[in-house]
Amino acid sequence: MPTNQKKPNSQKKPINPKKRAIQTARKRQSRGRIYLVAILVIVIAIGVGWYVYASGQTGNQNVAPPAIVYAKLNTSKGLIEIELYQNSAPKTVTNFVNLANSQFYNNLVWHRIAKNFVIQTGDPNTRTGPNSTWGQGGSGQSVPFEYDSSLHNAVGYVGMASTGAGVGGTSQFYVNINDNSATLDGKYAVFGKVITGMSAVNALANTTTTNQYPNAPNQPANPFSAMLLAVTCKSWAVRYSYLKNLSFDRQYSYHSQALSIDMV
Repeated sequence: MPTNQKKPNSQKKPINPKKRAIQTARKRQSRGRIYLVAILVIVIAIGVGWYVYASGQTGNQNVAPPAIVYAKLNTSKGLIEIELYQNSAPKTVTNFVNLANSQFYNNLVWHRIAKNFVIQTGDPNTRTGPNSTWGQGGSGQSVPFEYDSSLHNAVGYVGMASTGAGVGGTSQFYVNINDNSATLDGKYAVFGKVITGMSAVNALANTTTTNQYPNAPNQPANPFSAMLLAVTCKSWAVRYSYLKNLSFDRQYSYHSQALSIDMV
């Protein structure tokens, strides 16, 4: 018997153009988001990689020393603050700082007080040795002669004492209390300058002296009135912290050794 069943329609119904446009737009938006996320991930990965590389490179480089180091000298006549010129005399300044950090300069005498000339200290013999040996001691760590023609032995400038003109020193240093540029420039390394405390320098310079010991003249008659009690150092970046008596991280220890020091 014939039936009235309808044959299936093999043709798809056409999609509404408006609906097709919406679907296409959504696909484009989805692909755009994926591209954007991928780009962000790549940028972040590149940034992190560059940071890690740059950090590694920086860590492998030596940090340049500060151009100026500040030292605080506590004396029996008051506080003296000096600036040390690292760029002009790097080895001399480094030696001075190392000795200060090891407390080498603690409780020494300003053993040479030459009126209208210089005051000088840094000899460990003034701590333990007889007066006749004052001015002949050193740290046992010598430094080369470092001359900078831009630095002069003017009032308040600090120089390195040594065994002779143009020779490096060890630990003894002096402060000019007169303009000695004409006689000392080019012969002894100038490496610093008093920036505060010239009143203390002048008070030390006015200390009564004695020539009781021919090989060690111009000693203070009362050594306790001309003492270098301690020296502390800091770079300019932490100068104000150092004024609170903070110390360096590294410490150095030196052994004293008898030397013949020809004072300037």
